[in-house]
Formats: sequence, C-alpha cells, structure tokens
Amino acid sequence: MWKIRLTALVVLLIGAGIGWFVYASQAYLWRPFKLGLDLSGGTQLVYRANLSAIAVSDIPDSMSALRDTIERRVNLFGVSEPIVQTQRGGALAGETEERLIVELPGVTDTQKAIELIGQTPVLEFRMLKGDIVPPDISTSTVNQYFEPAAITGKDLKSAQLQFSQGLGGPSEPVVLLTFNAEGARIFAELTKENVGRYFGMFLDGVPISIPVINEPIPDGKAIISGNFTPESAKELARNLNYGALPVPIELIQTQTISGTLGSRAVEDGIMAGLSGVAAVILFMIVWYRLPGLVASLALLLYIVAVLALFQVIPVTLTAAGIAAFILSVGMAVDANILIFERMREELAGGKSTTDAIHDGFSRAWPSIRDSNISSMITAVILFWFGTSLIKGFALVFGIGVLVSMLTAITVSRTFLLALGIEAKVGFTHFLFNSGFKT
Repeated sequence: MWKIRLTALVVLLIGAGIGWFVYASQAYLWRPFKLGLDLSGGTQLVYRANLSAIAVSDIPDSMSALRDTIERRVNLFGVSEPIVQTQRGGALAGETEERLIVELPGVTDTQKAIELIGQTPVLEFRMLKGDIVPPDISTSTVNQYFEPAAITGKDLKSAQLQFSQGLGGPSEPVVLLTFNAEGARIFAELTKENVGRYFGMFLDGVPISIPVINEPIPDGKAIISGNFTPESAKELARNLNYGALPVPIELIQTQTISGTLGSRAVEDGIMAGLSGVAAVILFMIVWYRLPGLVASLALLLYIVAVLALFQVIPVTLTAAGIAAFILSVGMAVDANILIFERMREELAGGKSTTDAIHDGFSRAWPSIRDSNISSMITAVILFWFGTSLIKGFALVFGIGVLVSMLTAITVSRTFLLALGIEAKVGFTHFLFNSGFKT
C-alpha cells in the first residue's frame, strides 16, 4: 500500500510542478501561449496561386515551396509568429484553386502587410518560341513570344552579386544564380537541347535579360545581367535569396482583427473554460462523491498537463481550439463515469473495494479505448482535410483526448487505490456509491 501512496504523492508533486510552470510562464511571460489571429489581433491575407504554367504533378511541391518562401520573407521583416499555410479552395463552376493564407499577428496595417508579401520577386526562365528574333525587352507584348516557364524560383538555391570582366572595358555587376539539384538537372537538359536558341529571364513578369544558349551548362549555374548598378544587383540577389516566388500569386481577400477584439475573445474563452470545468467538478462530486472528488483532482492534473503541452509543442490557440479544449474536458470526465459505474456494479456484487477498483477499470477499458480511438480518428481526418480553422480545433481535440485517456486510466486508479478504504457498509459505502441512492 505504501508504494501506491508514494506513487500517488509523486504524481501530485509532478502535477503541482507542471501547474506552477504553466502559471509562472504566463505571469512572467517566460513562454506565453501562442495565440491565433482571432485572439491576438492582426491581419490575414488570402492569395490565389496562378498555376497555369505548372504541371499538375508539380503543384504540391510548388505550393510547398511558395509557403516556405513567403514564410522566410515575413520572418525577415520581424513579424512575430507569422502563420503561412496553403489551402485548396473552391472556385466557380465547381473548380478548385490553390490558395496561400498568411496570418500576421500584431500587424493591423493592411497596406504594410501587403507590402511585406508583394516585395518578393517571381523568377522565371522561359524559352523563346521557335526561331523568332529576340523582341525588344521594353515592349509590353514581349511575353507572348515566350513559352511557359521551364524553371521557376522554386528551383533556386542561392543568388549572389559578382562582377564580370568585360573585354577591355570596366567590370559589370551581375547576379550569379545557383540552382538546386532538380533545377540543375532541368537547366542542364534545357541548355543541352537548345544550343543556339534564346531564352528569357523574367522577374515579376518583366524580362530582364534574353541571352542565347552558347553551350550546355551542366553545373546548375546561370548569370543574370541587365545593366545593373552594384546596388541594384545586390538588392536583386538579396531579394531572390529571401524568396523568389515559385508561382505568381494574386491577393483575393484581406481581413484585419483589432487587438481589442482579440483580448476580449481570450477573456471570454477563459471564462467559458473556468465555468465549464467548475460545472463538471460540481457534478462529479455531487453524483459520485469520493470517486468524483478523486476524478476532479485527476481532471485538474489533466488540464495543467494539456496546457503545458500547448506551450511546449507549441500549439497555436484559436477560439475554435479553446472550444476543442473545453470539449476534451468533457471527454476526460466521460471515461471516469464509465469506470465508476463499473466499480459500483462490482461493489454491489460483493467484491472488496480494491478488487472492485481493479475490475471496474478493467471492464471499462474496452469501452474507453474504443470511444477514444474513434475520437482520435475523427481528429486526424479533420486535421488532414480541414481548413486552418478546423485544423486548430482538431489538433487541440486530439491532444486532449490522448492525454485524457492516460489520466483516466492511470491517475484516477492510482489515487483511488492510495485511499485504502474498504467501502462495505456505513459512511464509506455511502462515499463510494453514486446518485441519490443510500
């Protein structure tokens, strides 16, 4: 018995330590919760990706590269905890479109947010159609003479400023591009099969250079020249390094949430959570008495454990996430209710309290396991196929269900066994009964 009670004491001390960590990290801002846009305020930008020049098989990789590129770009400007994600959305006539969603907490200046994204260049390499004479770069119709992009910014590894040595003339600033493995392979094939032909280097749809392919280039490197000054070449190289967009994007929606509304949503969410937990604890104590009190203690340990996980992972909390957390509290109590009802049946059958606890947990486990597995499957499906709002709900709900299963089976049982009470008759029997039965 002393081993069980020592284990229960250790669990309590660990729970108290976790609870102190959660409280102190918020009170002293050591590791505050990561709040979503709807709770912290900020700007959300939704972009539509133009994938007309991208093969269907390359769309997932292109969108992933686009997301990473934009994330690097907004991080460069010091935006706190930006959230950049891709989403497949519906369009007219039943078609679908790929979207990029950018959330910038704390940025309530929409124009500034748009500028953070819009400053990133789109780099494309496009072959000149047939044997057409290279058109004048300054003409507005130059794009029609070129084929779709053969290589885009997603294939770029790095860009750097260099100075080419002219024949007897001054050195000229140029930008040296180095492609990644896939880009180098495509570029090598492109130059090998098109020696003598012209190709265009386009930046944001504007041609900056139309050189001729004199020989195959197998090393995955290309030179951009275009009457650059050292400053402009350096700026171009910097912008390309911080993110040449693999595909063009078009802004289709903006949303700004003030910090005031976000703070009020947080307060309302906290109040809802406290009210829900208090109501659950009151019900458990009134209806299940001593086991209900033990379950309430285990529930508090569950809450601090989940909150600590939210900080460590970290999980971005949204209003939907708070709702999922409150729902998971109910799921945690549901497991205890199944266990206590089984215990009551075992006690009614004449078993000792210790045996009733062991058998009650054993008999309730299959039902708890199956219900939690089905909930986890639902959470995975929602996270996999849902939008950003649904993903946040699914992640918090899934974590809550997983932790609740652990606390209901291990913590509650340990605490009950540590009590060492034999509930056969009298007041102890009343404490282990349920409802309004005597």
